[in-house]
Amino acid sequence: MPENRDAPTVAIVGAGPAGLIAADLLSARGARVTIYERMPSVARKLLMAGRGGLNLTHSEDRETFHARYREAEPLLAPMLDAFSPAELIAWCKDLGIETFTGTSGRVFPRALKASPLVRALLARLGTRGVTIRTRWRLVGLEGDSLAFETPDGRLELPRPDAVLLALGGASWPRLGSDGTWRDLLAPQGVALSPLRPANAGVTVAWSDFFRQRFAGVPLKRIVVSAAGETVSGEAMVSASGLEGGAIYALFSGIREMLVRGERVSLTVDLRPDLSLEELSRRLSAPRGKRSLSTHLRKAAGLPPVAVALLSEFSPRPGEPAELAGRIKALDIPVTGHAGMERAISSAGGVAFDAVDDDLMLKAMPGTFVAGEMLDWEAPTGGYLLQASFATGARAATAIAHRLGI
Repeated sequence: MPENRDAPTVAIVGAGPAGLIAADLLSARGARVTIYERMPSVARKLLMAGRGGLNLTHSEDRETFHARYREAEPLLAPMLDAFSPAELIAWCKDLGIETFTGTSGRVFPRALKASPLVRALLARLGTRGVTIRTRWRLVGLEGDSLAFETPDGRLELPRPDAVLLALGGASWPRLGSDGTWRDLLAPQGVALSPLRPANAGVTVAWSDFFRQRFAGVPLKRIVVSAAGETVSGEAMVSASGLEGGAIYALFSGIREMLVRGERVSLTVDLRPDLSLEELSRRLSAPRGKRSLSTHLRKAAGLPPVAVALLSEFSPRPGEPAELAGRIKALDIPVTGHAGMERAISSAGGVAFDAVDDDLMLKAMPGTFVAGEMLDWEAPTGGYLLQASFATGARAATAIAHRLGI
């Protein structure tokens, strides 16, 4: 596409979901867009998410969907309405990416990976003349210029007509988002909340036997309670503790309790489909010459990993009713969490008080923020990508309006 030298210019710093969709929407309106990415290639975190099938969004009703964003819901709601799950699915289809809804309500691309989506998007950006600079790291935002560390050294460029910062949070820093942008924004008077891990595993003091025998084994169809909340789902035993959807859904409350120095434990119902009375009745059946472990597997239907969990954290009670009670409410002490480097996402970042309704920084007119840089968190299940795309779309719409395109 021939370049229109009179078109307004936009710099997008960060080539994740928020930055890429903003580039798509702005280039469609005729803006001259340049994307700056510190890593050697774009969309690394998106491609990593593709290894799990790329859960784009969720099909549940609006009220339930919005509630997943907790305290940030009132602030994100207008953006989630403007670029809803249906809008995201339609945008993917326009790129030639068909989607489907799984039995859990989660929405995935039919290819169950991210690379076709990324390739289609990059191809479209290329036809519109969007420039992508990789290995360019933003190091300065002062005055009328943007400063970058590049393969050719430090370069200062004239500030374009608008700037969108979409630099991500601080989770999985090896994929490019390390949160160091805080050092650029804080001196400008931008209000920031501390960055904290979200959707991370918890650490548990396993015995050597349990760790060696069961790391990598799932705990399926369980109910887990912690920090005043209860969720059903699945968890995975890791060498250092527990991770997986059920743990991630409870992680926010667990994290805050750990920060306050409070004792944290998980209460796990290993057989939520059976009442305490029914479980007790089954365990009361004569076990004959069977070992207790075999009896638990046969009578209570517990898999080996659940039987071993009972041995880890519960003395073997003799009465069936007491044993049934432990199965229905097994207490697992939590010693900590897996940390930012293994967290799926992060909380904290640019406070919503620091931006206007269009996600423009109040302290830096003409500079916008989108994606995980903003202070919000959500569980896994499609909510992270949906909000990242939605905030990128909101910023792009606002930039287009500001530039009159």
